[in-house]
Amino acid sequence: MATVTFEKAQRWYPGADKPTVPGIDLEIGDGEFMVLVGPSGCGKSTTLRMLAGLEEINAGKIFIGDRDITHTPPKDRDIAMVFQNYALYPHMSVADNMAFALKMAKVAPEERKKRVAEAARILGLEDYLERKPKALSGGQRQRVAMGRAIVRNPQVFCMDEPLSNLDAKMRVQTRTDIAKLQADLGVTTVYVTHDQVEAMTMGDRVAVMQLGELQQVDTPLRLYDKPVNLFVAGFIGSPQMNLLQAHAKDGKAQIGNYLVPVDPAASKQLGAGHANITVGVRPEAWRLVSESEGGLPITVTVVEELGADGFVYGTCDVEGTPGNVIVRVAGRDKVQKGDTIYVTTDPTSVHVFDTDSGERLSD
Repeated sequence: MATVTFEKAQRWYPGADKPTVPGIDLEIGDGEFMVLVGPSGCGKSTTLRMLAGLEEINAGKIFIGDRDITHTPPKDRDIAMVFQNYALYPHMSVADNMAFALKMAKVAPEERKKRVAEAARILGLEDYLERKPKALSGGQRQRVAMGRAIVRNPQVFCMDEPLSNLDAKMRVQTRTDIAKLQADLGVTTVYVTHDQVEAMTMGDRVAVMQLGELQQVDTPLRLYDKPVNLFVAGFIGSPQMNLLQAHAKDGKAQIGNYLVPVDPAASKQLGAGHANITVGVRPEAWRLVSESEGGLPITVTVVEELGADGFVYGTCDVEGTPGNVIVRVAGRDKVQKGDTIYVTTDPTSVHVFDTDSGERLSD
């Protein structure tokens, strides 16, 4: 196994007016499951392809362990790639698909058979080894693609949105399988996705990207609890964080006539230097209160009832609030479309950002 290190690695496509990846610095630990996440076009797949040798690096370096692989051909990097579209040979059986790379590497037939059998056991494919890919479900085909990577015993797995072609139920099951498999094998893994739920549930650490640059690299819970800027705050979380425009007043955030309490660390910074602020509140951080308690008034437009809990989507005519405010409620709370509810929150649950720079002001 090995670490992976990007040192100001840059990719600039010919004819483009700026680089897709300006120069990424990232260190991935030995055996770590690192997820690159971000919106379409943020450079995450380009970064992965630079590591795999499928994209040229215009500047900077990439290391696997102590080995500089910046200009090493893809076949010599000791990396196994799992693609979005499976990339299986339709005329070959499952066993032959899994063994193909070993055959090209001139591995002895007995060793090939042994490695394929072990990978099939790990992935639950023992009963499908003689089938062709067209006779398999999407989830089974993805497991075959995983098996083809496993048999090579690589130093690094590279996975480029491997679950995006699966239906919702199969996606949940397969992401659990991949996370368990990676933990069992202990192979350093770089996984690309645009789905932040996948990122939060699978990664040891998550790297959030925007416009080719890293915004924050941290554990899933740290990203959720302490987003470093407005972009991360709005991207991580489903449903996303409520982001409310506010003005600083007496150490509090004022939205219309409603004063939002903020934590002491943030309140010390509110003032002339940070007069225009954005307040972030997670849907589950709101508390329902009575009108007399002076909460933020929300007119309910949609109620999503999920059983154990629910999400209320509403609008607020208070200046500074977005078009929709999302509130998580208990599954049996009697909230209906057209109701007006009042919500408040605790200072420790409020995230405060400078609107102009996007930087976090809270601890």
